[in-house]
Amino acid sequence: MDHIARSPKQLGAVLRRYRRQGNVTQTDIAAKTHLRQATISALENGEVGTQIKTLTDVLAALDLELLVRPRTRSQASDIEDLT
Repeated sequence: MDHIARSPKQLGAVLRRYRRQGNVTQTDIAAKTHLRQATISALENGEVGTQIKTLTDVLAALDLELLVRPRTRSQASDIEDLT
């Protein structure tokens, strides 16, 4: 299933959801990516300052990919609240 994320907080929530569905801990992702568990937590919480490499490493560790497409006309209220 595809998820729309228009903010760091929404993106973090999507990543958290996929991680949990796979029964993977933040520590597991940290070990795979050679990042700190706190970095994974910050990404999932939508904290500012996440490097693109960090995001792509976490996506790879979760076997996910990023798709960029034109923005839909949906209103923010139409997008699932993932938090």
